[in-house]
Amino acid sequence: MKRFVPLAALLFTVLPAVRAQQASTPGKPVNPVGGAINAPPPSGNISPPASSNNGSPNPESSMPVFLSGKVVMADGSPVPDNVTIQRTCGIATRNAAYTDRKGRFNFQWGQTMAMMPDAAEPSSGGVFGGPVQRGNPFGNPGGFGGAGGSSMMGCELRADAPGYRSDSIRLDDRRAMENPDVGTIVLHRLANVQGFSVSATAFQAPPEARKAYDKGVDAMHKGKNAEAEKNFEKAVGLYSRYANAWLDLGKVKLRNRQEDSAREAFQKALDADAKLVEAHVELGLIATGKSQWTEAATHLDTALQLDPVDYPRAWFADGVAQFNLKNLDSAEKSAREALKLDPKHTTPAADQLLAMILAAKGDYSGAVSELNLYLRLLPPGATGTARAKAQLAEIQRLAENENKP
Repeated sequence: MKRFVPLAALLFTVLPAVRAQQASTPGKPVNPVGGAINAPPPSGNISPPASSNNGSPNPESSMPVFLSGKVVMADGSPVPDNVTIQRTCGIATRNAAYTDRKGRFNFQWGQTMAMMPDAAEPSSGGVFGGPVQRGNPFGNPGGFGGAGGSSMMGCELRADAPGYRSDSIRLDDRRAMENPDVGTIVLHRLANVQGFSVSATAFQAPPEARKAYDKGVDAMHKGKNAEAEKNFEKAVGLYSRYANAWLDLGKVKLRNRQEDSAREAFQKALDADAKLVEAHVELGLIATGKSQWTEAATHLDTALQLDPVDYPRAWFADGVAQFNLKNLDSAEKSAREALKLDPKHTTPAADQLLAMILAAKGDYSGAVSELNLYLRLLPPGATGTARAKAQLAEIQRLAENENKP
């Protein structure tokens, strides 16, 4: 029978620099054994458009393309505020726009946007760093450089809202002089999601509070933190139960490294609506960054019961918390769920975490396999490579000792 290996024997301590890294080095996933993993920018960082002319005599190829459309709910309910519109070309996904209060959106194809990431993406602002867009952060295989013609070949638009499945609109062969209206994107509520990304309190807010909130969201998306904070404060001052305004106020305060104030704002969001999933996630991530494992697990478990499909980062953070609480079965479940929701391994540290959990449970062959995968996923010279190799050597040594007569 395989013996339980003390966690200290694995040279593994999970002490992620959660929120400090969010503000200082956005886009670097955090290595759960310490240090940052060097990685390409996350999906929220859109590369500036390259020249679309390429010397072509066709003037249309260099003309800007403007796209517009609308998002509606399949059941006829109101559209959640500020739904993210994502464009995908091949394996690369980028955020392109947000909807207005009526579900409408418009943007220029290829235009760079200063967009704030949210809590559902695999990695943004570090594995735990600040609020999560889904999509692949690796490379730009095509489709985002040009403005017209073939630059949209193989591309599509989707709406991204936690708790919902989106239809898609293909963009093949769209050209600069065409009608910019791409049509309607339909969102379908997922049956196994009980929580909400937009609280019902948002629809009950008085007009002046909603107006202030909208201004705050616009400023937040543009990186104007002071302006955003002022407007969110105004919104909650006019309507104290405005859960989403409290949530976004907390996000902005995290950006400004006001962690205690952010925690208070997230808690007020939950006081207004206990099913607002992101507030639980954010509080869980703050607690994880402080190594407050019990509190972290409590918030993250609640979030994942409310929405088990949209927050791979929360599954990963829950795995870290459960590992440190020595709840290895729960830690393994959470790590595997994180990997299931992130099949492209945009958060390689999840493989490393699973390796450590398996090693602690005495499954050395599984641990070796996961660590080898983790090492293959790391870019050459990445921080954490030496630590992972030391872990691999230690686990192999433990396996050899176990097999000795």
